[in-house]
Amino acid sequence: MKTKTIFVCNECGYESGKWLGKCPACNNWNTFFEQKVETNNNGKNKIKTDHAKPQKLNEYEAKETLRTLTGFGELDRVLGGGLVKGSLVLLGGEPGIGKSTLILQICDKVKGEGKVLYVSGEESAEQIKLRADRLGINNEDILFLGETDIDIVNNAIVETTPKLVIIDSIQTMYSDELSAAAGSVSQVREITSQIMRICKSRNITTIIIGHVTKDGNIAGPRVLEHMVDTVLYLEGERYFTYRILRGVKNRFGSTNEIGMFEMRQEGMCEILNPSDVLISEREENPPGSCIVSCMEGTRPMLVELQALTTRDSK
Repeated sequence: MKTKTIFVCNECGYESGKWLGKCPACNNWNTFFEQKVETNNNGKNKIKTDHAKPQKLNEYEAKETLRTLTGFGELDRVLGGGLVKGSLVLLGGEPGIGKSTLILQICDKVKGEGKVLYVSGEESAEQIKLRADRLGINNEDILFLGETDIDIVNNAIVETTPKLVIIDSIQTMYSDELSAAAGSVSQVREITSQIMRICKSRNITTIIIGHVTKDGNIAGPRVLEHMVDTVLYLEGERYFTYRILRGVKNRFGSTNEIGMFEMRQEGMCEILNPSDVLISEREENPPGSCIVSCMEGTRPMLVELQALTTRDSK
């Protein structure tokens, strides 16, 4: 094994033998960081002879997209009608915003669809069980695995054959085949690729939880968002109760829809009429404000528009 040093762009994953101020692939500045990799010099690259052969597109039979309802109408709206079987969904949000709570409720609401494998690299089984008890979740089909080694996770997926897999979070997973630290560009890219291969080959729906940076973007390489089928962001102030679920990428539906939730003691509760919440504290005919109707996706919403004025000092 031979160790060498390369520089990798944190935005797009472009690799270079030297440090560059500007990435030639994505044109972003100051995104390169140093990374050590191990290479095997035994043998040369071989051409595989046993591979799939090209087939005429007209000969393929397009099957109807199968979906699983999540039990949340607001979430199904953003997804385009539910979770597509065999799809890869990335859910991002700030710490404490309610990602794990929402995911755990989804695991309970898909009861009857099959086993659910919840893989956590951040929390122990006791922590997850305490949250489940607080939310009133008692589902025998939910399996928990506290592990960060992707090889052990893959073996658990093969052995349990679940219908839904939760990875919490992608930045904590690592592979022994790479010498880079967990959460690095190469680790995230390789782990996501492995999860995608094993789950799509077995038609297993997978939800990956990812952290966000201070800029509000998914932490890690931008290539992660390109690999998955759907990217969702859970937004809101962590000290307030209302949350907005927004889709920024969806291969199976529109990205114009949003879903509204409220964080309560019993968990995330969907808001079926956002207009009522947005104008509930409005006084009757206050000066300088009016009600405006705007469209968010296919749903009209009423919001309050204010025009604030002040006296001139002259």
